[in-house]
Amino acid sequence: MSSEDTQLPLASPDPVADLLEQLRAAAPQMFSEGRVDFDKLKVALGDQIEAGQERYGLTWAGKADAFRNVRAPSVGTLLPMPEDSVNWDRTENLIIEGDNLEVLKLLQKPYHGKVKMIYIDPPYNTGNDFIYPDNYRQGLDDYLRYSGQVGEDGSKQSTNTETSGRYHSDWLSMMYPRLFLARNLMREDGVIFVSIDDNEVHNLRMLMNEVFGEENFIDSIIWKKRYGGGAKEKYLVSVHEYILVYARNIAGISEIVIPTTQESIDRYYKDKDENHEKRGPFRTHPLEATKSMGERKNLVFPINGPDGKEILPKRQWLWSKDRVAEALKKSELAFLKDRDGKWTVHTKQYLKDESGQIRGSKAFSIIDNVFTQHGTNEIIELFGDAQVFPFPKPSVLLKSLINVGLNGENDALVLDFFAGSGSLAHAVIDLNQKDQGNRKFILVQIPEKTDRPEFPTIAHITRERVRRVIAKLDKEGGNNKSDRGFRALKLSSSNFRIWNAEKTPDDPAKLAEQLQLYADNSGQARSEQDMLYELILKSGLPLSCHIAPVSVAGASAWSVDDNKLLILLNKLVSREVLRAMIALQPQQMLCLDAAFKGDDALKTSIVLEAKSHGITFRTV
Repeated sequence: MSSEDTQLPLASPDPVADLLEQLRAAAPQMFSEGRVDFDKLKVALGDQIEAGQERYGLTWAGKADAFRNVRAPSVGTLLPMPEDSVNWDRTENLIIEGDNLEVLKLLQKPYHGKVKMIYIDPPYNTGNDFIYPDNYRQGLDDYLRYSGQVGEDGSKQSTNTETSGRYHSDWLSMMYPRLFLARNLMREDGVIFVSIDDNEVHNLRMLMNEVFGEENFIDSIIWKKRYGGGAKEKYLVSVHEYILVYARNIAGISEIVIPTTQESIDRYYKDKDENHEKRGPFRTHPLEATKSMGERKNLVFPINGPDGKEILPKRQWLWSKDRVAEALKKSELAFLKDRDGKWTVHTKQYLKDESGQIRGSKAFSIIDNVFTQHGTNEIIELFGDAQVFPFPKPSVLLKSLINVGLNGENDALVLDFFAGSGSLAHAVIDLNQKDQGNRKFILVQIPEKTDRPEFPTIAHITRERVRRVIAKLDKEGGNNKSDRGFRALKLSSSNFRIWNAEKTPDDPAKLAEQLQLYADNSGQARSEQDMLYELILKSGLPLSCHIAPVSVAGASAWSVDDNKLLILLNKLVSREVLRAMIALQPQQMLCLDAAFKGDDALKTSIVLEAKSHGITFRTV
């Protein structure tokens, strides 16, 4: 049994490797000596392969490098920050500080297929908002230098101006790997919303068609973001942005219905009848069919009016004769007079269905009742200063998107990996407060520098906004059963030394020295809690899980989520302790590889013994 069989992988999974496994399972005949035989693939797929040089699609300078960024594994971890959190032990919400590309890679294993809705508000590439440290897209080392975690902060920041020569290409290269990885996190019935303006909306639409498939496009929402314009516009007064909406798999999306607002109820549902106690007020719609409906002679028949006279349609009715008869029995038709004093027939649409539940409504592709100023007012209310974070997305806007994206669910997971000031978390917490829901959020925000000493980075603002929203609700009282908290974490290097084959020395003496150094790979000066959370993350369990200490034959171990995972971090293990761990019947067991002190026989026998009990045993 090789060490690779029991070693816990510390690098993030390769999405291409997963794709190859799926292909190998579906069509093993397309592989030759472990690799895809493209000639066999062409024969098998026939006309489905586009072999010509001219084809429809999106390409840009650097696209191949952007995909390589998808494949490059992350060897980082997420360090817990309990002191910067709210209700650490009771919350399932996460706010993660770090480069979102690295974080998305680290989330692939524990959150694959778990996210119901994603909302992001990425840089619009206006020339001064697309700021990122040079090369930070390339990996963890650059990010650590940028965030000041290692060495001098030698990374300079760049603004993606048109004079760079790759104005659109750089933006696409930034977005592509992030959207690719985000799609993997979505449930089959998941939905993603992306805010954008005219600078990149055309390229974003093409990019999302490629990543998600154009058949999964749902709509392009127009958001009227301000009341009107000013004198600075040279041509037209631009008052809108876009929100592109795509499904992970549109076949898995049911009819989207949103809660009916009180404003709509007051505006439209004004009439009452004998069904009011059960069905509430109603609104009416003409039973007369429009010209757009094809001719159906069976829908032409008389209906007796209130005065006993027959009413005939000008063309035809919308309902059949039997359905009309049933509606008359239940008093579900209304008779109104037109301008000529003639009776017309209308259907009654009650506020509540027959079970007494308030009916939902359809969302519109235009949002024109919430403006940027609402978001600014929220910052002023929470911080007393609009300049803490200029032009945040209003939480009211995001509440309307959440209602669409979750489609009636109130306990699903939502993700925002361009979190900004944390508007999405604000919206989730408010909605949970209103309907006692259990929606959960994950926010990711790079620690972009600010010029405010009290909030050195935007990530500080993100956490502080959510902290103040929670404090405000706690002060107001009301429903305190909803999750009012978050676990703060920070992207950093692994707690364990990870072998880098590219930096293997040629000198045998130096190689032997390096091997000796890596014999005990837990050499970072980090806490036991830091190590625990990395092992939980790399084992594929959520970062919101509960951890409890447990004694095993006198040794201290950690039980994760009621024995889904049992972790022992002792520097020395014995057969007695390991068998005591097995006796607790966890799903997985983890120990330090160095704790075996080279006793491969003990490790092999424990692996087999654990397997006989249905337990996966691994070392790190």
